[in-house]
Amino acid sequence: MELTLIITILIVILALGFDFINGFHDTANAIATSVSTKALKPRHAIILAAVMNFVGAMTFTGVAKTITKDIVDPFTLQNGSIVIMAALVAAIAWNLITWYYGIPSSSSHALIGSIAGAVIAAAGFGALNWAGFIKIIQALIVSPLLAFAIGFIVYSIFKVIFKKNRQRTKTNNNFRRIQIATAALQAYSHGTNDAQKAMGIITLALIANGFHTNPDDIPLWVQVSCALAMGLGTSVGGWKIIKTVGGKIMKIRPVNGVAADLTSAAIIFGATYIHLPVSTTHVISSSILGVGSAHRVKGVRWGTAKTMLITWVITLPISALLAGIMYLLLNLIF
Repeated sequence: MELTLIITILIVILALGFDFINGFHDTANAIATSVSTKALKPRHAIILAAVMNFVGAMTFTGVAKTITKDIVDPFTLQNGSIVIMAALVAAIAWNLITWYYGIPSSSSHALIGSIAGAVIAAAGFGALNWAGFIKIIQALIVSPLLAFAIGFIVYSIFKVIFKKNRQRTKTNNNFRRIQIATAALQAYSHGTNDAQKAMGIITLALIANGFHTNPDDIPLWVQVSCALAMGLGTSVGGWKIIKTVGGKIMKIRPVNGVAADLTSAAIIFGATYIHLPVSTTHVISSSILGVGSAHRVKGVRWGTAKTMLITWVITLPISALLAGIMYLLLNLIF
């Protein structure tokens, strides 16, 4: 029992570490447009994002419940502690690699791929809850496509509405003010979805190790600790990713930023409402691509978009492979 408790504590620390890294890795996306248009100073944007992420993380638990029980049955998980530990180490490693190179990859893909890879290494393909796993994968695939399409439509509407407005400077200043609100909304939506993933995996570990019994009940201390970890991670900032999302996809003006922020926040809120984890990175980047395409197709830096797309595609299988290898190594130790 003492060893089980020690391993569980280690898993909690790793999960909070993942949430902390998620804070500076993914939250950078939420404030990138407002920073790039100078609607917010970087320090102010990070403080705003940290606070709103914490609030968002404390508001919902539906996505956490999905992570707890829809990928694998927590009550029948073989070598649950090692599986979860391997998944977290692999997801953290991939997040740090992509952060180092400034590539806005998906923490969600990394975590879900890692859980699947570790489970398969431990108990084979049959151990996965395929109905739940496929539902999650579908959400991860469909959400960026929706974000691109809706971003295109929203900005197209903006172009029609503001077509006759000749006071461009005044319009830009007005949209910069609006961006403060949309950046806050964006960060809040990020907290409602992304922070839930670490909550879910901690609850999964608690159940697998006999410290919790109800997958539909996320303990309050888990909510608070994950929310704090993400808020603290956000306060560190993710300047490399802010630079990529905020400037290397397209030159963002305030009106572009507002359209992209509203689009991505709506998609993320929708996913949170139906308890599905989505990649906030994919959603935000795709909404910017949709807005950019509606503004001027040639103005989008498609080379950057191609690099991001490749990273998105390879994240799931690579993180799954890393987690499988990590499981085999940890199984030798424990």
